[in-house]
Amino acid sequence: MSDIYSIGFGVGTCNSKGEWLEVYYPQPLLKPNADVAAAVTGILKIDGGNHSLALDPAQLQPLADKLAGAGAHKQAEILRQFAISQRPLVAVVLSNDEAPQSVPEAYLKLHLLSHRLVKPHQTNLDGIFGKLVNVAWTNQGAIDLEELPRRQLEARLKGEHLEVACVDKFPKMTNYVVPTGVRIAHTARVRLGAYLGEGTTIMHEGFVNFNAGTEGPGMIEGRISAGVVVGAGSDLGGGCSTMGTLSGGGNIVISVGDNCLLGANAGIGIPLGDRCTVEAGLYITSGTKVALLDDSGKLVEHIKARDLAGKPDLLFRRNSTNGAVECLTNKSAIELNEALHSN
Repeated sequence: MSDIYSIGFGVGTCNSKGEWLEVYYPQPLLKPNADVAAAVTGILKIDGGNHSLALDPAQLQPLADKLAGAGAHKQAEILRQFAISQRPLVAVVLSNDEAPQSVPEAYLKLHLLSHRLVKPHQTNLDGIFGKLVNVAWTNQGAIDLEELPRRQLEARLKGEHLEVACVDKFPKMTNYVVPTGVRIAHTARVRLGAYLGEGTTIMHEGFVNFNAGTEGPGMIEGRISAGVVVGAGSDLGGGCSTMGTLSGGGNIVISVGDNCLLGANAGIGIPLGDRCTVEAGLYITSGTKVALLDDSGKLVEHIKARDLAGKPDLLFRRNSTNGAVECLTNKSAIELNEALHSN
């Protein structure tokens, strides 16, 4: 069996009922070769379909040996390390890219994104919110919300303090994956499932949701909402916003092209082409009425912003005299400060 979409061997956390809360996959595989696929499906005795299986300790060494023989040495070493673990272990084998049906499957797909094995929109995440559970993310790991009061009391009785960093379905990415060549000033603002390209800098107020991210390099001081991809060399200024599919964008995929600039507190609800600029404080939605100007600044016509979606070399600004939103050709691309963006 060689047509495997993805394989992951993970260690994670279950609640007292044995239900998965989260899973960490050190070395997920995307589209493994036929030998690796045969080794995994043979040892785990599966044939077709998507599977999430508890790993039996007796399977670890034979599986590690088979993987090493197939050339998957990193995955083999991870399985050998799993042998000393007292934590719940899981193997996920995805024969196809269907919507995730369990917490382990969902976490594998989020890892694929943050490991840069797939880009946003390249893996099926339909219904992921319904599969993930709200978790208390603490200094003692993930805790089921129903079990949190007991764990807090136990900690106090030991003279300890249980710190609850947040309550959410998604953990922060850096507790699972730290991509090479990036800077993240405030790690809690980047969710697992974010895709950060080489050379990306996320400043303290920057935010990156799951299934979204940057091609890199780029400077992000604003919000990259779910589903939004920012092109290479682009700059999102402080407090700016991109409208995601979960926040009003509907089925329209919002994106930012290469070498664009969104000024501080600006926002977009349309895709931007390459080398576009939106001035500070201006929010452009698909229905925004825009005065289209020619190269001399003369009014050509009034159109909806959606008619300019994806077009390059545009400058969006607000007329300081009459308040009208204007758009004119902007031939000068934004050039990022190379020293500032060096990682």
